[in-house]
Amino acid sequence: MSPDQIFLYALLGIMAVFYIRKQLLARSLNQYSGTEAREKMKSGSILLDVRTAQERRSVSLPNSLHIPLHELSSRMKELEKHKGKEIICYCASGSRSVNAGIKLKKAGFTVGNLTGGIASWNY
Repeated sequence: MSPDQIFLYALLGIMAVFYIRKQLLARSLNQYSGTEAREKMKSGSILLDVRTAQERRSVSLPNSLHIPLHELSSRMKELEKHKGKEIICYCASGSRSVNAGIKLKKAGFTVGNLTGGIASWNY
């Protein structure tokens, strides 16, 4: 095997480890459909939009908070007042919201994810 092939296989192995790790961490989040998330809001859960400001301008869910994923680490203190409630993260497809949920869970928050993103809300 050539050094280039070894490097390629090592790189693919590292990528696989990170992908599997993310999938395992995502399983630790509560996953909700749009209907289930609406029901959770009735009992005090908070919706957190982690999309960009431009995406939010086009459409957003009612009564949701907005902290883009790339700002979440620096703005996490804004969520401290909601620490006793479940925060349900959402984005366009459900991928960024999983990343946000993992960050929030590591910080001690109770977290859920809107599976399928904003498209699953069914206005």
